[in-house]
Amino acid sequence: MIITNPTQETTKPRYSYQETLAASQKANWLLEDIIGGDKRLDFAQPFMPESFARVEELSFLAPAEKLKLNQIRGFDYLCAFGLVEEFILPFVLDHARPQLQGDDYRVRAFLAFAAEEAKHIHLFKHFREEFENGFGAECLCIGPPSAIAEAILAHDPLAVVLVILHIEWMTQKHYTESVQDDRRLDAQFKSLLKHHWMEEAQHAKLDTLMVEALAEGRGEAELEKALDEYLEIGGFLDSGLRQQAEFNLENLRRSTGRRLTEDERAEFVTRQHQALRWTFLGSGMTHANFLSTLERLSPALRKRLEQVAPVFC
Repeated sequence: MIITNPTQETTKPRYSYQETLAASQKANWLLEDIIGGDKRLDFAQPFMPESFARVEELSFLAPAEKLKLNQIRGFDYLCAFGLVEEFILPFVLDHARPQLQGDDYRVRAFLAFAAEEAKHIHLFKHFREEFENGFGAECLCIGPPSAIAEAILAHDPLAVVLVILHIEWMTQKHYTESVQDDRRLDAQFKSLLKHHWMEEAQHAKLDTLMVEALAEGRGEAELEKALDEYLEIGGFLDSGLRQQAEFNLENLRRSTGRRLTEDERAEFVTRQHQALRWTFLGSGMTHANFLSTLERLSPALRKRLEQVAPVFC
């Protein structure tokens, strides 16, 4: 790995495959223990923190409509995770496959990572069924997952793993800073986010190790190109978020019957697109651990991303 700023080496996280695997085994949970049966969503409560949902700024919506939109944002939040984990799973398996004859802890850690991502995909599918049964209206979500995965996986593996690391640290930030202590949120939805966070905390460590492995031996120009492709993926996802904002307008109409004026529709899409941008792009781009990893590769990468990130915040 190219370290252009030696002073940063002293702050480099000291993750190990053995310790990460052990922590992952302790955090492991069963799908049946957290969803289904008497563990139901409460549609009288909001699902998402206002810092991400940003429904209160839409003054033309009534309180009941804001609650519906908040729950729609909970729906798109977990559906989006289901989409991204559809490309994370094959990527991790492809990364692990050449290492099968190497470090046993490394192999086991990445196979456990893949198994947990497969479980998360199953969880989010189960959530979608329960949400639509309780919400009373079918909601639209961007996709299909296979097309999104194909577009992202066509990029440089280092760019892809940077996106994955961004997502993992983003997940940590969302839960610990905005969800964990918010008592207004539905307890069952919070439980789903908590259990997802518990396992993703170990994935972020493995992703950091994967970034370092894939960056090994690359010069400055190659690292810059990988960041270019990371930003291209971000642009691709941003176009999907714009589409999701428009879908959420339709999802609100389906669930409430409310038809907005042309000006209200324009404001809704603009504000909700920016809310989605912050949720999935800005909050990851500005995460201190993600920026620290970029700086260890090259301070120029961090500086460049810090110049781009405000657009998504």
